[in-house]
Amino acid sequence: MIENPNEVVTKAILRLVQVPGLDKPAALITLDNGFDYKKPNSFGPGGLKSLDEAITAATEADPAFIAVTGKPYIFCVGADITGMPLINSREQAVALGELGHRVFARLRSSTIPTFAFINGAAMGGGLEVALHCHYRTVSTGAAALALPEVAIGLIPGWGGSQILPNLIGIINAATVILQNPLTQKQLRPKQAKEMGVADALFEAADFLEDSLAWAAGVVKGDVTVERPEIERKDWDGVLEFVKAMLDEKLHGAVPAANKAVELLALAKTASFEDGTAAETEALADLILGDESRASLYSFDLVQRRAKRPVGVPDKSLARKVTKVGIIGAGLMASQLALLFLRRLQVPVVLTDLDQERVDKGVGYVHAEIDKLVAKKRMDEGTAAKLRLLVSGSVDKSVFADADFVIEAVFENLDLKKQIWAEFEKIVKPEAILATNTSSLSITEMAADLEHPERVVGFHFFNPVAVLPLLEIIRGEKTDDATLATAFEVGKTLKKSSVLVKDAPAFVVNRLLTRVTSEIFQAVDAGTPLDVVNVAMDPLGLPMRPIALLQLVGPAVAYHVGETLHAAFPDRYVDSPNLKRIVDSKLPVMVDKEINPEVVALLEVGDAPLTADEVRQKALDGLAEEIRIMLDEGVVAEAQDIDLCMILGAGYPFHLGGVTPYLDRSGTAEKVTGKRFLADGVANVRS
Repeated sequence: MIENPNEVVTKAILRLVQVPGLDKPAALITLDNGFDYKKPNSFGPGGLKSLDEAITAATEADPAFIAVTGKPYIFCVGADITGMPLINSREQAVALGELGHRVFARLRSSTIPTFAFINGAAMGGGLEVALHCHYRTVSTGAAALALPEVAIGLIPGWGGSQILPNLIGIINAATVILQNPLTQKQLRPKQAKEMGVADALFEAADFLEDSLAWAAGVVKGDVTVERPEIERKDWDGVLEFVKAMLDEKLHGAVPAANKAVELLALAKTASFEDGTAAETEALADLILGDESRASLYSFDLVQRRAKRPVGVPDKSLARKVTKVGIIGAGLMASQLALLFLRRLQVPVVLTDLDQERVDKGVGYVHAEIDKLVAKKRMDEGTAAKLRLLVSGSVDKSVFADADFVIEAVFENLDLKKQIWAEFEKIVKPEAILATNTSSLSITEMAADLEHPERVVGFHFFNPVAVLPLLEIIRGEKTDDATLATAFEVGKTLKKSSVLVKDAPAFVVNRLLTRVTSEIFQAVDAGTPLDVVNVAMDPLGLPMRPIALLQLVGPAVAYHVGETLHAAFPDRYVDSPNLKRIVDSKLPVMVDKEINPEVVALLEVGDAPLTADEVRQKALDGLAEEIRIMLDEGVVAEAQDIDLCMILGAGYPFHLGGVTPYLDRSGTAEKVTGKRFLADGVANVRS
């Protein structure tokens, strides 16, 4: 078994606990790596060895029962992925799988009753070790319960694919193992109890005491745990449906998903030993694959680099924000108001051209707060406080004491310049002026102001509450205090912020528009819309190009395209067919199909491309544009490009965002003469 010198070993600490009503003590094993919840427990070779030793010691003590729990807020979040890049042979991968299986199986095969007290986050191998126990309790405070392996190019490799379907049924197991990871969802404690993942649900405040008492009741026979018999007649049909859905969405681009389906099928009739042996073989196949390496790279970006943005001034320069002003009261502005209100919990004031629009914006915020209360995601006390903090006015003087002002009006440079010229005379000299522009120049926007140094780009992605990326754009004169304040605000908003140079359309929109430009060049040349729409399918992107155009809105896409065509006419075309679609105001998609009325509008040439040719042109365009952006210093490194595409455009983990795929497909070297990540994905650490 390969050793990881960087492993933060999660120790399994054993203590014997007297439980009222039992003649013998209970053996309580606590998983703890010695750090607080910010560095969760995980299982590497050292952690598995410690657990193995603790189970041995617990068994020798002949307790009434053995229970495994975690440190405060954390049970265990799975395998130690920092060791994954060190695995460079199939034998090492097999050894890792077999080690986990051997240690966890001791809890499953124990003649002494075993319990998992899931007190906090339990993911991957952490949830799997709990599944091996005979019984499970879960705390209402457990923040994350999941088997997320498919999302990082792997499968539940320590028993999850075999135990779970035989515990909660094939439909629920497919939800946890496939649907949730691919849609970035997790189980809540109540859901885990309702599904049967856990046998009992207890409040966080007295969780350990209640779990010990409940376990004692089970051991004495006072508590009976009933589990329904698993229905098997529809097993195959469910998996056929799941496979069809995966083919439709991913088009075979995620091998781990298909492998997980195979393992779930095996779980119907295979012995546990045969099923887990198949898990180990599948894990060994996947762990050395391109998709897994890229997925782990993506995971590292999201978990580490996103929390340590590059090039940010010291936070000691940041100014305190005690009031926020929002210029505009439309949908985007109202979403921003709700976000600032919930996260900063300071007064937020909206303004617009007339009272009707202002009232509508404030009304939207109140309605969304009411929805959160109804869904029990916010208590009434907090809701009442937030309702009092949000207000609106057509009198712009209410912005005089605001510390942070953000505009969210129509994408027109002259309009935005006019707004800032007016508001600069109202707000205090040190107030930050932020713009939510998606493509316009921050430098030009601030050029005529008395204090251009306090203007910063603050580009959110829609829907604001869901997408985590925030592009923070530094204009030529934006000073360090403004930038430091912007990043501290972004952090408080719980967004992943990336520092971007003031360049046309910044990162995500620039790259998505380059793809759109290449696709519509193909359309203009004579390629049918239905061909270009499936061209990117082998990549497993979250949306096909024409469906994405419908979501963004043809008018918005065309406007951003115009901005980029003006800046880079040699690379971004002004497509006459896209203009026809915009002018028609027709929906591009109808009932998930391309609108035939839109097809009839197009005027195309006589040089159509194949889907493969369209895809390669789009990839070549991406490679060229990314290299230019890096040479221009739009972001610090290729990792920032990938982080933006993952968090802002939904590009999948299995691609590594985009640059690892361009590297391994040979596109980067063919187009630009070199790779983006010189040492390869496996060795990239942000």
